[in-house]
Amino acid sequence: MIRISTESGLRHSIEIGPHLLHTDVPESLGGGASGPEPHDLFDAALGACKALTLMLYAKQRGLPLDSLDVHLVRDDSQERQGTYRLAVELDLRGALDDEQRQQLLRIADKCPIHKLMTNVEVQVETRLSEGA
Repeated sequence: MIRISTESGLRHSIEIGPHLLHTDVPESLGGGASGPEPHDLFDAALGACKALTLMLYAKQRGLPLDSLDVHLVRDDSQERQGTYRLAVELDLRGALDDEQRQQLLRIADKCPIHKLMTNVEVQVETRLSEGA
C-alpha cells in the first residue's frame, strides 16, 4: 500500500512500505520545489524499470553490462490533447558488442512499466474514506 500525506503547503510525504519519498510542485505553481513533482515520479518509474530490467536481464544472460544510465526527456506540450512523450536514452557501460547492445535496447521496451504505459488500459477508482 502507498500512503500520501500532506506535510506543509503543497509538500507531501509518500510512504511506500518502509520507504519515504517527498513530492512538491515548483515555486511557480505555489510550492516549495522541495521534491520532484508527480510527473517526475511517473517518468522516473519508467527509467527505473528500464534500468532494473536491463541489469537483471544482463545478469541472467551473462552479458557484460557493468552499469548504465537512463536519461529521460519529457515533452508534455500536447498532454491536454492526449499525447505525452518521453524520449529515453540508454548509456550502457561494459564490454558489449553491437549485437548485445541492440538486444538490450529491445529488452528495455519490454520492461513492465513501459508495457503498462503503452499497452494497458488503466482504470482508477477514487472514493472518500469512511472516516473522513
